[in-house]
Amino acid sequence: MQVKICGMREAANLRDISGLSPDFVGFIFYAKSVRFVAEVLDAEALRALPPTMRKVGVFVDADLPEVLATAARYGLDYVQLHGHETPAYCQAAHAQGLRVIKAFSIGDSFDFSALAAYAPFCELFLFDTKGAQPGGNGTAFDWSLLADYQGTTPFLLSGGLGPDNAHELRQFQHPRLAGYDFNSQLETSPAFKDVAATHQLLASLREPLIYTS
Repeated sequence: MQVKICGMREAANLRDISGLSPDFVGFIFYAKSVRFVAEVLDAEALRALPPTMRKVGVFVDADLPEVLATAARYGLDYVQLHGHETPAYCQAAHAQGLRVIKAFSIGDSFDFSALAAYAPFCELFLFDTKGAQPGGNGTAFDWSLLADYQGTTPFLLSGGLGPDNAHELRQFQHPRLAGYDFNSQLETSPAFKDVAATHQLLASLREPLIYTS
C-alpha cells in the first residue's frame, strides 16, 4: 500500500519525514487552511525531494491558471482537488497535462455513481470525511460505505487516519484501495509532523500481514 503524508510545510520537518520514504508528500495551497504552505516553504525545498517521492499540491476551488502556475513553480507531480471542482474542471486540468487526484467528502451516505463522470480525467480518487473544513477534520468516516464503490479508478483512503486506527487500516480491504493519506493525527501542531510517530506508523503498515485460522 502507498502512503501519503499531507499538510507538510516546515523545511526541516519535511526533510525528516522525507527520510522515511513515504510515496507521496502533500502541500496545501489553500489560504484558509492552517497548513497553508505558500510563502512559507521555498519551492526549491520541494524540488530537492527524491524523484521517487511524488509531490502533491492540494487546492480548493482554485482558478485553473493559478493551479497550473503553482504546479510549474513547485514541480508538483499531482494536483489534489479538494473542493467542488466539476468533471469539466478536471477534464480541463487533465488536458493541460496535470495528474489529478479528486477528493470527495463522505458523510452518512454517498452517491458513488456520480464519480463515473470524473473517472476519465483522474489518476486517483481520495475519499475523506465530510466535515466543517474541506479536509483535515481529524475524524474517520464509516469505511463500510466504500463497499458501494464499484468504479475502476484507484483511491486513497483519508480522514482521521493515524496510529490509533493503524490495526483497522491493515485489516481493511477493497479491490481499488491504493493507499492511505495521513495528516492531522500525526501532528504535534498544525503542519508539524511527529517524526517518531510517523516512523512507527509506517513501519507497522509495512509489516506483512499474518493471517491465522
